[in-house]
Formats: sequence, structure tokens, C-alpha cells
Amino acid sequence: MIKGVLELALLCILRKRAHYGLEILQRMNEESGLEVADGTIYPLLHRMESAGFVAADWRIEGDQGRPRKYYTLKPRGAAELKAMSDDWRDLRSRMDALIEKGTR
Repeated sequence: MIKGVLELALLCILRKRAHYGLEILQRMNEESGLEVADGTIYPLLHRMESAGFVAADWRIEGDQGRPRKYYTLKPRGAAELKAMSDDWRDLRSRMDALIEKGTR
């Protein structure tokens, strides 16, 4: 289940703009509290790239002078994001109903 959550989080982060690996990791940890390890993010990115959900390209931004690999959501990834989001909402709704039923 955690694997699916990380995939959903990654696609959500890339929905608006491209990000590089450490930036994705920071957003996952800070905005969602998932506490993702450094060694987890890059295999996840490679899997998502191999599946055709994200594309990667090397960029040099500003005066940094060192290239960073940026990841962008592809149309197939956007479709997967919608499907995963719908599944998440459905699961959340069913679990909320079950939890509420248990407190009555």
C-alpha cells in the first residue's frame, strides 16, 4: 500500500511542473510527512519513467553550473494520476464509512 501511496504522491508533485529528485523528496517529506528515504526516491522515479508515466531530462538551472535530472509528468502519467486519485477517494470514502460505523 505504501508503494502505491508514494507513486500517487510523486504524480501529484509533478502535476504542475517539473522537479528534480531531491526537490521531489523534500516535498514528499515536508508536505505529506511520508518520511521517504533518499534510497527510495530514485528507484521509484526510474520505475515511473520505465512505465511511461514521467519523462526525465538533464538541465542546468541558473548559476549553479551542475546539471540536475528533472522529471516531468507525461500524458500517460496524468491519466494514471486521475485513476489513482479516483481510487484513493473511493477507498477513503469506504474507510471513513467503516470508521464512522464503528463509533456509533
